[in-house]
Amino acid sequence: MRRTLVTLALLAGLAAPVLADSEKGGVVNINTASVQELKLLPRVGPALAQRILEFREKNGPFKSPEELMRVKGIGEKTFDLMKPYVTTSGPTTLKQKVASARKRAQGQKATGGN
Repeated sequence: MRRTLVTLALLAGLAAPVLADSEKGGVVNINTASVQELKLLPRVGPALAQRILEFREKNGPFKSPEELMRVKGIGEKTFDLMKPYVTTSGPTTLKQKVASARKRAQGQKATGGN
């Protein structure tokens, strides 16, 4: 019984990154993304997406997602909302706009959800 529980715990731990990736619905590669793809990130509209693109063109590829905080208009709070959806390598897989936490909360109130 104990061995079974340990095995299940280990399997759950191995599956967690896969589940987390599927829960968030994808990522945006900030080194290759277009303005349209960048706009899928929470709190990113056309102007901020353009500033990210211009920063990348001027300074070269981002070495880490945290470098986004060097772009005017992205502070710690905004970056914290974006972080689960940002990568610096691989393909962009995010296909739908991510609502910010505030918008999700407003949507739940409107629909009567918790």
